[in-house]
Amino acid sequence: MIDTLPILWSFRRCPYAMRARLAVLSSGVQVELREILLRDKPEAFLATSPSATVPCMKDGDQVLDESFDIMVHALRQRDPEGLLDMPDDGWELIRTNDGPFKAALDHTKYAVRYPDLDPIAEREKAVQHLMGMNDMLGDQQWLYGDRPTIADLATLPFVRQFANIDREWFDTQDWPALKAWLVRFTDSDRFAAIMPKFTPWKEGDAPVLFG
Repeated sequence: MIDTLPILWSFRRCPYAMRARLAVLSSGVQVELREILLRDKPEAFLATSPSATVPCMKDGDQVLDESFDIMVHALRQRDPEGLLDMPDDGWELIRTNDGPFKAALDHTKYAVRYPDLDPIAEREKAVQHLMGMNDMLGDQQWLYGDRPTIADLATLPFVRQFANIDREWFDTQDWPALKAWLVRFTDSDRFAAIMPKFTPWKEGDAPVLFG
């Protein structure tokens, strides 16, 4: 029954919500997707999410309020692509993405919010991380070989976000493997499947099924 499905609160353009949708899509675990507007958060969402941020999943009595927890939760139920099967350093790469790289990304993209920081120096921190990923990729299609892992899906939305800060500048950088990896993702059916323009949820709407 639909009313027993997990509920996934999401916002289309948020990279955290993107990666949650990517994992749910790969798992094939069906959810009821509820798109929200960040400027007009529904009371039902605020009553569910302790942090009042997307994504948030309610699965029975369990509430998952972190995007990476949602990814792992979905893939532990079903993982047909073997995304969780990756070298141990993949988990450290994700932690670096979510920590120092995301901080440098934010300090670059939203420089006006951080007047005490040098946005060029912050961008350079992000660049060093991305150059390391470019070297990892080498001649491979994905970070750990010829198939994606959770490390790819967890980091790609943030690399896309960084690239879109100044796409002309990004495209002139000497990271061919990284650029090819990003284009492979953004041109994929996988990306298209998570990026329809979902109608914002309202109480009483028919459920939107996803996954």
